[in-house]
Amino acid sequence: MKSPKYLGHKPLVSVNDYDQIDGQYRKNTDAKALSIGHAQYDKDEIAMKVWRHTGNRWSRQSEELPLHRNLDLTILLLHVLFDEAPNPDSFLVKAKTQFSEDQIDGIEAIKKYYQKNSSFLEPRLKELRELLNKMK
Repeated sequence: MKSPKYLGHKPLVSVNDYDQIDGQYRKNTDAKALSIGHAQYDKDEIAMKVWRHTGNRWSRQSEELPLHRNLDLTILLLHVLFDEAPNPDSFLVKAKTQFSEDQIDGIEAIKKYYQKNSSFLEPRLKELRELLNKMK
């Protein structure tokens, strides 16, 4: 199933038919697509979304998260998996807590968004890289 383009979140890049590759839930999930696109809450923001479908319509339980929150959740997961406390400069410590032709413009928009917001996205990506480099 393709991610819809007529709802609030406007996909720029999508993983369609995600239900076929959704890990242990493949072929038995309501998560039908993933996308990165313009956020429904602010068209100047880029967000990631899991599109859920009830069988009759797109579900209101579909989730959208800003890029930095997705990265923070990944960092948190890797800290948990490696059983390693975040370093003192970690955001967690500071907080105490397939492309089609029509998607090429979307990819460029995401790159521009990253460049514009690299001051808060890049440190998260660097921390993620550090943790991923520790994987065997």
